[in-house]
Amino acid sequence: MSYGSEESGASEQKQGELRWLKTVQGDGDGWLLIDDLVDTGRTAKAVREMLPRAHFATLYAKPLGRSIVDTFVKEFKQEKWIYFPWDIDYQFVSPIKKRR
Repeated sequence: MSYGSEESGASEQKQGELRWLKTVQGDGDGWLLIDDLVDTGRTAKAVREMLPRAHFATLYAKPLGRSIVDTFVKEFKQEKWIYFPWDIDYQFVSPIKKRR
């Protein structure tokens, strides 16, 4: 984990120190590793060193980290910030029809 949240509850848009929440044994042989995003590649490089034989797949890849993963679904520009549903707070908005 290298991105967290600010005290206000908003997401941090600067990478902090890399912090391992859990480690595993082995070299990743036979493993499928899935992440939501490879951004700068800093975290992905550390994971790749830990599990060099795992197949590393991400939903989204940015240019700096793209070469580290084996599979990705969509590429974004490096400067694009991506908001994931699990990172945002939903608020009720009146239907457009009722806003007249």
